[in-house]
Amino acid sequence: MMKTIFALLALFASASAFVTPTTAFGVAKVSALNAVKPQTVVAAIAGAVPAILSSTAAIATDGTNEWFGVDDTRLLAVLFVVHWAILGLWLQQYGDYDEEEDFFGEIDYTKSK
Repeated sequence: MMKTIFALLALFASASAFVTPTTAFGVAKVSALNAVKPQTVVAAIAGAVPAILSSTAAIATDGTNEWFGVDDTRLLAVLFVVHWAILGLWLQQYGDYDEEEDFFGEIDYTKSK
């Protein structure tokens, strides 16, 4: 008997999840947060600080106490210069590509610049 009553109550509870909510008695239209003025500068700083602090993980030292674990600054310079050179080559080729033209079709091998 208890199992049947419990199953019936569970059925009613799950069916009530599909009913559109109505405004109940005691629901506030205005809350205390409406009285607080928006602080845009503080919000901007609060949004920027986690990004700045989490980016320090990119300067991983790997136990060498040097950036990216590289203990020779010449090697670090080469690392960045080569990456910037590749980026420069890519931007020369595809920097002025029209991004409004999305690629959702077959490959056009006839296009040449």
